[in-house]
Amino acid sequence: TINTKKNSSITDLKPILCKGRAYIEEEIGNIKYRIGANSFFQTNSYQTYTLYSSAAEFAGLSGSETVYDLYTGTGSIANFVAKNAKKVIGIEYVEEAIDNAKENSEINNIKNTEFIFGDIAKTLTGVFFQNNGLPDIIITDPPRSGMHPDVVNQLCESGAKKIIYISCNPATQARDIGLLAEKYKLEKVQAVDMFPHTMHVENVALLSLKK
Repeated sequence: TINTKKNSSITDLKPILCKGRAYIEEEIGNIKYRIGANSFFQTNSYQTYTLYSSAAEFAGLSGSETVYDLYTGTGSIANFVAKNAKKVIGIEYVEEAIDNAKENSEINNIKNTEFIFGDIAKTLTGVFFQNNGLPDIIITDPPRSGMHPDVVNQLCESGAKKIIYISCNPATQARDIGLLAEKYKLEKVQAVDMFPHTMHVENVALLSLKK
């Protein structure tokens, strides 16, 4: 990737394929994934299974729920939980990742997912809820900066019974959970050691809608 900017971001740049395939393959549980150069995917594959299993356990899906998967990336979590949900809608702001997400559903013969490209702060609106149905469960796995305030507000308005918040930055996660506390109660958290011998962890939080 040729980057002439003064930062290390590449999601807005086009990778140049010199040789071989334009993707790598990974398998988490019994789900196979194809991952493009600009698509986010967890780096510790062994612990990724632990991470996603923790999120699935917190969700407690019965097969009748509509699930929103925010910052879905390559659809890794969406496809992982789809077998236990009625429908999963993934939203992601990297277009190549959305292409990977759709392909990953296809190669795993998963029929109950839908992936939408767009800026989540602008996409997740009242109109979006009207067009796609209100979520029963929301899974959100934002970047280190956490969620945009508009996204937090829409989560509060969604009426979802549960929010499963996965974060690689407990500081911004705590900030967002504080904002969600108007409507949601923090039930429990589970840290997952994705980066051994470092200070970093992934943290899974379960929030439930207040009565």
